[in-house]
Amino acid sequence: MTTVVLADDEALLRKALAALLSLEDEITVLAEAQDGESAVRATLLHRPDVLAIDLEMPGVDGLGAVAEIRRTRPEQVILMLTRHARPGVLRKALKLGVQGFVSKSAEPAHITAVINTLHAGKRWIDPDVSALAVVDDCPLTDREIDVLRVTRDGYSVADIAARLHLAEGTVRNYLSNAMRKTQTRTRHAAARYARERDWL
Repeated sequence: MTTVVLADDEALLRKALAALLSLEDEITVLAEAQDGESAVRATLLHRPDVLAIDLEMPGVDGLGAVAEIRRTRPEQVILMLTRHARPGVLRKALKLGVQGFVSKSAEPAHITAVINTLHAGKRWIDPDVSALAVVDDCPLTDREIDVLRVTRDGYSVADIAARLHLAEGTVRNYLSNAMRKTQTRTRHAAARYARERDWL
């Protein structure tokens, strides 16, 4: 039996996937989490065999949660659920020790198989995820993407600076660069532009 904590901010998708995974004889879903903070708490509390976590969540995103979990529980096996994976994101996740990547559109039976593969000590990166990571037309740097992702959640420049541990001036520079590259006039428009193109 493989135990799992499932973290995704999309409640309908998360609950549907949890229900489908629980139908599999070899999978037990111990807990669900709706954001990065609760994913960290649930993982450290329940100590699952595998944490299946969405890459993009409000507040602390999937990578931020993984980094925090790794500090306390470096052996935790992690499966990243994603709609896309830019090369920079893929590299960051691999550096953090993420063992698997699966598209959120994958069939539950496939996700179950990957969970069991990771629990057996192997790695897995879905071909469609790796292909999307190779084809990268995004002009934004990883840091510019970080500030736009937090901007999308409605935070002020001061809040973004605090969350990303950056100076406010540095945040403004990243936002200015992002607006120039996306040819938009506001940071919120730049965030929308990037989101529509699956860059965030």
